[in-house]
Amino acid sequence: MKNLITGGAGFVGSHLTETLLARGEEVTIIDDLSTGDIRNILHLESNPRFTAVIDTIMKGSLVEELVKECNIVYHLAAAVGVKFVVEKPLESIQINVKGTEIILEAANRRRKKVVITSTSEIYGKGGKDAFCENDDMTLGPTTSHRWSYALSKGLDEILGLTYYREKSLPVVIARLFNTCGPRQRGRYGMVIPRFVQQALTEQPITVYGTGKQKRCFAYVGDVVEALITLAHKPEAEGEIFNIGNDEEISIEDLARLVKELTGSPSPIAYIPYDDAYEYGFEDMIKRAPDLTKIRNLIGYSPKVHLKELLERVIAYYRSRGLGQPGHEELL
Repeated sequence: MKNLITGGAGFVGSHLTETLLARGEEVTIIDDLSTGDIRNILHLESNPRFTAVIDTIMKGSLVEELVKECNIVYHLAAAVGVKFVVEKPLESIQINVKGTEIILEAANRRRKKVVITSTSEIYGKGGKDAFCENDDMTLGPTTSHRWSYALSKGLDEILGLTYYREKSLPVVIARLFNTCGPRQRGRYGMVIPRFVQQALTEQPITVYGTGKQKRCFAYVGDVVEALITLAHKPEAEGEIFNIGNDEEISIEDLARLVKELTGSPSPIAYIPYDDAYEYGFEDMIKRAPDLTKIRNLIGYSPKVHLKELLERVIAYYRSRGLGQPGHEELL
């Protein structure tokens, strides 16, 4: 099986690449390294079944050639992280919408299956205990950059489903909920690596807002296995699936747990959203996935739970010397 992964040098993309190679499959990635990191894939370069193309998916002719040579496209390339989206809304919209259109056009011409990774941001400000795939989008005003990511990924989903319905292109859409693990970095607003790095370097662990907001965190290995399984299920075509973990924790309790597991003396500091992001920034008090649909189709059940996830992330950063002299910052 020949796989093309867009955004393959990113956090999730590099783990997906690693897993597919371990299965004996061929993998080509394309990544412009705007949010990916070449260090995520350096250990794979000696594998003869691995090819890395450092370029942008905005080049239609290049994408056409890469799609032609593969069997399945995993489309992960996107602007990621709340901080990146708030700071660079135009770039994030262009990458998410135009990039996905280029991928789908090429895949349709070559009749190749596409797995599109979307986001739990789609659900916006909805107040449900757990969100299922056909719930409404409840977003804030277009004057707030906060919602540009959800809107652009919503359009990605609509594009994918339209290609499936009108052109019979096999498309699967996966909505990821807070995927975490080794290699993830905190520079674009990802909370677990930020907390771990702050704790290991004995800096204040910065909780945005009240800290009462609740989230669920899934281990990247569980998410990657689900993506691959969905890619090979004909029944998944034309459908949307939540992928995540439904184990909830408040952000302030997460900060306390990271502090405990690292044995850090770091204080926990609360920072208003307006200071962390932009004036008028909105967040949601709770976001948890309803996993019924994916569980019923592929028997999905997260294997790695939060404490073990955190321990793996902590071990990853410690193995790179974080907190030791000369290794004070890896964000």
